[in-house]
Amino acid sequence: MELLSEHGCHGGLQRYYRHQSAAIGLPMRFSVYLPPQAMAPAAELQPALFFLAGLTCTEETFMVKAGAQQYAAQHGLILVAPDTSPRQAGVAGEADAWDFGVGAGFYVDATEAPWGQRWRMESYVADELFRLVTSELRVDPQRVGIFGHSMGGHGALVLAQRYPQRFRSVSAFAPIAAPSQCPWGVKAFSGYLGEDRSRWAQHDGTALMAAQVSAPFPAGILVDQGLADKFLA
Repeated sequence: MELLSEHGCHGGLQRYYRHQSAAIGLPMRFSVYLPPQAMAPAAELQPALFFLAGLTCTEETFMVKAGAQQYAAQHGLILVAPDTSPRQAGVAGEADAWDFGVGAGFYVDATEAPWGQRWRMESYVADELFRLVTSELRVDPQRVGIFGHSMGGHGALVLAQRYPQRFRSVSAFAPIAAPSQCPWGVKAFSGYLGEDRSRWAQHDGTALMAAQVSAPFPAGILVDQGLADKFLA
C-alpha cells in the first residue's frame, strides 16, 4: 500500500493510503489514525475501529470532521476509514446521482450489470481491507469494531451481523437501519442487487436482526438517533 500523506495529530499520526484493490479491481483509498500507543517500533497490537461514512463522503470525511482522534489517542484505538465506493470506474452514469453510484456503494457486493464488476464494497471492507490493515499495521485482529453514519450506519449494522467473527462491536449513528423500507435503500438495492427482495433481506440490518435466534452482540449494539433528524420519519 502506498502512503500518500501523514500528519501529526494528538501525539499520533493521521495517514492517508492508496492501494490496488483485488476486490474492486481499481485503486482504492483509505485513511488511518495511529494513536501514540501504536507508534513505537515494538508496540503491542492495538484495538481498531472501522468507520463507514455516509452518502457522498470519502475516506477523508470522518477524519477531518469528527475530531475522534483525540479520544482514539486517549484509549489507544486505531481508526480506519475506507472510501464509500470505487472511483473513476468508467461505468456509464456512475456519477449522475448523489445517492447511487460514486460515493454511494452501500457496502454491498453488487450483482447487477454494470455494477457487479466494480461495486464490491462488502468484500472490500469486510475481507480485503480487514486483512490488509491487520497484516500491515499494528492492529489486533481479535479486537476490531465497526461503526458508521447514515449509509455507513447501514453498512456497520449489516457487516457486523454478516461477519460476527470479524467484528467485536458495532455502533451506528443515524443509520439507514431498514433500507428495504426507505427510498434510498430501494433505489440502491434495486440497482445493485436486482428486484428480488429476498436478496435485499440479506443486506438489511433490520431484516437480519429479525432473523437472529440469539443476540449476535450480547454486550449490546449502540444506535444513536436524533429525534429531530429530518429523515427519521
